[in-house]
Amino acid sequence: MGIHRKNNRSRAKRSVTTAAGAGALALACTIVTTGVASAHDWSQVAMCESSGDWNINTGNGFYGGLQFTQSTWDAYKPAGAPDRADLASKFDQVAAAEATLSAQGIGAWPVCGAYLGWGGTTPDSTTSAPSSAGSAGDTVTVSAGDTLFNLASAKGIRWQDVWARNTWIADPHLIFAGDVIQF
Repeated sequence: MGIHRKNNRSRAKRSVTTAAGAGALALACTIVTTGVASAHDWSQVAMCESSGDWNINTGNGFYGGLQFTQSTWDAYKPAGAPDRADLASKFDQVAAAEATLSAQGIGAWPVCGAYLGWGGTTPDSTTSAPSSAGSAGDTVTVSAGDTLFNLASAKGIRWQDVWARNTWIADPHLIFAGDVIQF
């Protein structure tokens, strides 16, 4: 017969360990299920995109409160969500928006994304750029992953102003590594 060591852990210690583990698991599940939806406040983006109507479908090819295209919705909608964003709950739309934001950046909402408060100004802002903003003639070479929004924010100016200054950029969503952007 083999020699077995006696379990020296008391029943009370095992119960505390089990309860602590269960508590940590419950907390992790709460973070997983609610963290995505609460990472950003999307209500102002929805006000800008759709006047806050989370179930809007005007027939223009954009759906729901955050105005998803069908291809974006299909790519980033949560498992079990309806086939179109306008049929989905606000919770599902926000979850899809968080996934879209993570993959595509703020440029997925080129105008209304400024309402997420990522250091930019609101699209209708009339405030002037900070004194630390780049002066005329400043340039930057685009690196992989850069967006007009991020580059402009780093200079303290609006991405719309950078786009207007660089008239050769046909689509603000499409800038490429190696492009030279003037500020």
